Amino acid sequence: MTATLAGRHVVVTGGTGALGTAVVSRLLDEGAICHVPNSHAAAPPGFGFEGHERVRLVHNIYLADPAVVDEFYRDVPDLWASIHIAGGFAAAPLDKTESASFAEMMETNVRTAFLCCRAALRAMLAAETGGRIVNVSARPGLDPRRGAGMVAYAASKAAVAAMTVALAEEVKAKDILVNAIAPSTLDTPANRAAMPDANPARWVALDAAAETVVYLASPANRAMSGALVPLYGQA
Repeated sequence: MTATLAGRHVVVTGGTGALGTAVVSRLLDEGAICHVPNSHAAAPPGFGFEGHERVRLVHNIYLADPAVVDEFYRDVPDLWASIHIAGGFAAAPLDKTESASFAEMMETNVRTAFLCCRAALRAMLAAETGGRIVNVSARPGLDPRRGAGMVAYAASKAAVAAMTVALAEEVKAKDILVNAIAPSTLDTPANRAAMPDANPARWVALDAAAETVVYLASPANRAMSGALVPLYGQA
């Protein structure tokens, strides 16, 4: 990094998951103070940053509830960046996809990102100090042909991509830069367990994805906004 995140306050939704943990680790290396909303009553097993002096882990935060999200963001001082990794995945042929499953994908991936973008934007506009917003789309969100067999998921991630670009244009004069990454398969323990016959060397390494996210969220990123960054590994 050519500019430091030392002492800057950064929200990381989904910060207790595989990619989120990698992002939090990288942010801490850069000196950031991380605010991590957790949907559960306690930290999940394996989350290694509970009790860290620069990690504020807040439990029972339901990111699809606007009142809860707004209250969470009001408690973050001097917000610099908001990174939205929280989301979900579901795969099924469309004829076997229930309406409730489609609604779940839209709530888990789109509504949460929208509410967090809105809360973060309000804080940044009020402070008039600029900031960074980073969303997470996915390869099927940019290339819908990759969404065969997972139409609901692809549609939700396409919506996240559209929201990112539209918001970037909306706030481009406010020194608030808005971008998203669009990974293919991430090399996570869950994906290895789900696809034991695949070659994870062709997937996207978590540290590589985290490095990209943290750059987009950092003051070092001075010009990139409205970008949907493809992270496809060797796939």
